[in-house]
Parts: sequence; structure tokens; C-alpha cells
Amino acid sequence: MQLSAVVTATAALFFFAIPTTPPPNVTPEVWANYLAIPTSNTPLKHFDVIIVLGVPCTLDGKSPVEQRERVLEGVREYKAHVAPKIIMTGGPAHNDFVEAHCMAQLAIAQGVPAADVIEEGQAHDTIQNIYFSNQIMQAHHWTSAEVVSSPSHLPRTALILQHYPDLHWSTRAAQWPPEYTEDKINQLYTGESKGCWTLTHTGFKPNKWLPGSESATDSNSSSGTRP
Repeated sequence: MQLSAVVTATAALFFFAIPTTPPPNVTPEVWANYLAIPTSNTPLKHFDVIIVLGVPCTLDGKSPVEQRERVLEGVREYKAHVAPKIIMTGGPAHNDFVEAHCMAQLAIAQGVPAADVIEEGQAHDTIQNIYFSNQIMQAHHWTSAEVVSSPSHLPRTALILQHYPDLHWSTRAAQWPPEYTEDKINQLYTGESKGCWTLTHTGFKPNKWLPGSESATDSNSSSGTRP
């Protein structure tokens, strides 16, 4: 797989920026709330590490298309010298395959040295992605990270990152897979924008993996839909 993947004209419209107009079935108020969520807390352009958030591997242990695009964006940023290391984060959340390992294999196949790829294989949702990645950062005395995920996922990711006041962070949108239709992309934006409305108005459920939150009875309690 090459970094210069052929892009369809339809998918190209949705590759990077969150649309300014809401998808069907999302009210302007909910959409404005979604767009207003800050996606960075720092002006930094270079970071200690790039964190790529996981998507479940396929049932045969391969990278599905959305995971592929997140990894390829992380690789592009690594090759642009945004950071010297990449954390691939994601455990066996929905099958027996560790997301981080699938992602690391793809990054290495794209020319990233294995020594520069760190596998975080415990996380089962986005809250845990950030929690366990932050533990790795603390072990290396790293204080800044660029976090890569799909465009619709970034505002919710940012709401989680806001619970880490000592971390300098910025989010980075991966491209949408050319295989995704406009309807598929709108569906993802709909779910995330409505989920973020709930989070910004009622907060996160208690979760032992989220700083500032009480320990939950269910340690896998999460902020919303995975990935």
C-alpha cells in the first residue's frame, strides 16, 4: 500500500476539515457545539511523540480502511519530522487481534523504523487510548503529543485530552478512506456530534481511566462509541 493512495472525488470533499454545515438529522445547535470544541491546547508544531488512535482490526488480523488512514497520516507526520516517535494505541477491543500491533506493522511497512514505533496494546476505548499512551509518555518524560484520528473523532478526543492539564497536545485529522461514501461519513459525524453534545452538557460518566473522574464500577465505562 502506497502513501499516495488514489482518492475518489467524492471522498476528497470530506478528507480533512469538519464540514461547516451539519449532516442530516443534526440540529444547528448541536453542530455549533461540536465545532466549538477546541482541538488543541498549544501552538506547538513539533512534539515529543505522535499518538495514533486505534480502530479494531479485521477478523483476519489486517488493518481496516479507517485504521489504515489513521496510520498513514501518522506516518506522514513522522516523515515530516513532527515527532521522532509514534505510539500506536489499541488493544484487542472487539476481537483477538491487538490493534496496536496491526497498526505498527503497517507503519513499519511504510518505512518507519521499528525502533520508533511503540505499541500500546491495552486500551479498549478512546479514554483508555489516552490514559495508557500518557503512561508511556510519562515513562519517557515526554510532555507533548500530536494525536491522530479520524476527522469526526477529534472533538471527542479533545474533550478527553482536556483532562490532562500538564500535557501539551494537538489533534490531527487523518483522511477519510476513499472507500467511504458520503452517507457513511455523515453517519459518523452524526453520532459523534450528538455524543459530544451530551459530554459538554452532562460530562463524562465516572471512569477510573479518566483523570478527575471517580472510579467506575465498570472499568470499561467509556465516553461513547468506539473507535
